[in-house]
Amino acid sequence: MINNSYLLGLYGGSAFDTTSTATASALQQAAKKQPTPPWSSTAVVPKQDELVRAALAGRKLINEGAARLDMKSAPADYRKLFALYQGLDTLNALTNRAATKGVSTLELTQLNRRFTAGLAEVGAWLSASEFDAVRMVQGTAKSVSKTTAATPRDSAVSITGPIHEGAISTPVAAFQGDVRFNITIKVPVGVTDSLTTAVPIDLAGMGAQPRTLDNVLEFINARLETAGFATRIGRDQIKAEPKTMQVNGKPVTLPAGPDQWALAIRGSSTETVGFTAAETSDAVYVVQSAGTAGGNQLLKFQSDGGAATAPAAGGVGETQWVDGRLSQNALPDGVQNVRASAVGPDGSLWMVADVTAGPDSQPIKGVQDVALMRYDTAGRLVATRTLGSASTASGYAIAIDANGNVAVAGSVTGALNTSKTDAGKTGEVAGVADSFVTVFNKDGEEQWTQRRGARAADEATSVSFGADGTVYIAGRARSAIAGAAAVGGWDGYVQAFKAGEPYPTAGITVKTTATAQFGTVGEDSVDAMTIDGSNLYTAGVEEGRAVVRRFTLDAAGVPTLASTRDLGVISGDIAGVAVSGGKVILTGTSRDSGLSAGTTTTAHSGGKDVFVATLAGDLAAGAGDRLTWHGGAGDDTAADVKVHDGKVWITGIEDRDPAAKATDPTRAYLARIDPLSGAVEYQRSWAGDGDQARPMTLAVASNGASVLDRLGLPKGEIDQSDSKRLIDATSVRVGDRFYISPPDGGRAVSVTIEAKDTLATLARKIEIASAGKLKASVVSEGGSVTGKTGEVTTTTGGFQRLSITARDGKAGGVLTAGETGRDALAGLGLSPGYVGSSVGDDVIKTFGLALPSNLTLADAASVKTAGEKLQAAMKAVRDAYRALDPATKASAANGPVPAYLTAQLANYQAALARLGG
Repeated sequence: MINNSYLLGLYGGSAFDTTSTATASALQQAAKKQPTPPWSSTAVVPKQDELVRAALAGRKLINEGAARLDMKSAPADYRKLFALYQGLDTLNALTNRAATKGVSTLELTQLNRRFTAGLAEVGAWLSASEFDAVRMVQGTAKSVSKTTAATPRDSAVSITGPIHEGAISTPVAAFQGDVRFNITIKVPVGVTDSLTTAVPIDLAGMGAQPRTLDNVLEFINARLETAGFATRIGRDQIKAEPKTMQVNGKPVTLPAGPDQWALAIRGSSTETVGFTAAETSDAVYVVQSAGTAGGNQLLKFQSDGGAATAPAAGGVGETQWVDGRLSQNALPDGVQNVRASAVGPDGSLWMVADVTAGPDSQPIKGVQDVALMRYDTAGRLVATRTLGSASTASGYAIAIDANGNVAVAGSVTGALNTSKTDAGKTGEVAGVADSFVTVFNKDGEEQWTQRRGARAADEATSVSFGADGTVYIAGRARSAIAGAAAVGGWDGYVQAFKAGEPYPTAGITVKTTATAQFGTVGEDSVDAMTIDGSNLYTAGVEEGRAVVRRFTLDAAGVPTLASTRDLGVISGDIAGVAVSGGKVILTGTSRDSGLSAGTTTTAHSGGKDVFVATLAGDLAAGAGDRLTWHGGAGDDTAADVKVHDGKVWITGIEDRDPAAKATDPTRAYLARIDPLSGAVEYQRSWAGDGDQARPMTLAVASNGASVLDRLGLPKGEIDQSDSKRLIDATSVRVGDRFYISPPDGGRAVSVTIEAKDTLATLARKIEIASAGKLKASVVSEGGSVTGKTGEVTTTTGGFQRLSITARDGKAGGVLTAGETGRDALAGLGLSPGYVGSSVGDDVIKTFGLALPSNLTLADAASVKTAGEKLQAAMKAVRDAYRALDPATKASAANGPVPAYLTAQLANYQAALARLGG
């Protein structure tokens, strides 16, 4: 008798012997469609604590050789998927450990450092690995990728804030009384010249006609038409919507209120519109935090004196009005703190803010960035410029020179890309801050940025322009600043920078011309600085004492310490220093700790009071020195101070109980004090929404208040265009880049941002880098329709974004983030990943992990975010595994039979043929 097992063995088969373990195993292997994944309940995988220990010991997170497959004929894609999953699981284990209660700061630092390195390892592995049946990318998989960053389109239409509420047939309160102003129209004359005409508007010319919105606009437009201009003033409706609020923990929807109406200034491409008023007064801007939800507001007050009519009530939709306030405007979401503000020569208000989220059209790269924000006199945000920090940056100071150039100073952690080598500190001091200073021109275009710092932490807290254009910063440092020697502990420092252009096309170069470091062996700081001619003054707290220093500046702008004034023990801080009328004016807060500066004009009232010290220009003690205290029996603060026309303007929180809780009411104040007599010449106090008002900065504008404020109209020309350069309109910096690679593997090509790049030039670079596989287009969104010629509709305003798709018939491409600190994708708001078609029989299915490269374990919120992102990434790997299952592919009747199965069937058939003889 013929043994079937023997024959089948000869021809590659096996006998069906239920008693054979080897046979059972072989049958199980034959029936198995996919190897057992590491997330299966039957898989044997390392425990979470073992993964953490291995990772902290430096073991690689992704090891294809260690991936276990229990199916001999499994394609190589499975081994890669399992190795990737193991790497993500290790990152997840680190995240879970960081979220464990009681983890020490030291351990959290170690976990975060290893997590960051591991995330970079995963990204590098994904960029280099090649799959056969699926495509895996660290980012997303999209058919269309569009930048969230956008550049503004030029607009001939400007919309004011609301000036009327209710029916348009009712008289407008803002139009009542004496309303006189000029509309200025500037038109080009020849190639380089222009002509400005003032069209006077006096609503008294309407006689007894009701001053409704339509009647007033008809009157104004008639004057413009008579003058021969195309500019018109219209109205814009702000439709009211229902509001939802929480009452006793339950949502309650309130009915929509009355509609609101704003003015719409509609100019033309050849007419630049502006507004002026003859009767003016000084204005004071206060930026405050108001309410319990963390909202920030810009308040504008009219000073006493001058010729402008005082405001009689708040504007439409405003809250918590106080006598003298002209307007109230909300700052954008994402603004966390505003520490400095100043008024430019044209009356614009500039402020430097810390932002955790940029505007919708201007995403930031890191956790927190510095934003320079420009407002017109009507409180409308005109432009925003971000520093472009890859990690965290804070803004502390601002200065504006007579030409409108703006300097901003603060601290930055991580990369800033001021040069090809600026990756920030590394190793144990990677999270330590450095000082930075950035200079912009009057249009908000960055001219230069310098990052300087000690080995340990340092920060620039003040900035000033010298007479020759030299920029000075002052601050504090924990170790020696380059070019100086450390004294001990935190030291104060001053540093000077000189910018120049060797020849017209060379570009700006910046040199550090001087550095001075000073203080005691204890804890010192420079909290304020000012320059008056050839004298530079610093003020700060040095080992618990209020100290003012005077430096003389030589012809090269190099500071030399000339005199020092110690005012004694201070139990508080310094708010500002200025020079007026040859006197040095120092402002701050302190308890009654023995602070002394000559004759006391007003005594200390108790708690913590504001003080104003007036000193001689050479800091020598003299009979003319004065010390004025201001405040109540509780604690008062001086959030910011400005000296204007010899008088001291101060804002802060007034008379708060030292034992008060954070949720207890806080009242804000604005005061003007004569530093010589101590007289309080002007004072206002107010509450905020939810009884919370906390001023942050103030700025004074000469002749900045007029009738234009109640009309919502800005003083001066309206900006109709903004820079289209990417380095101005977005958070990218020169030298930032990203990479484009073929979807199925191949060399990655870099796309690098240059100073003159716009969306259009970037689109061209993307198409070239992708070898024509990607199509990049500039698309417009929003805006107002201004006309139609045939089938062409013309619009003005709105934004333009970049849209990237796969070119017809092409496979698309993979976008990969640039190096840490130089990643352009983050600044453009583009997701790394695959861009191309995801449907079709011949299309390889792509799975995006959607795993940001900037995740950290730095704090609880970051740990939570990292955990959520990792879970989603691990799910994407599981989805890819399921896609490899033969059962999910084309139906069994379709497609080629696998080679191993074809060979086995042929062997079986040959054996049977021989058995049948």
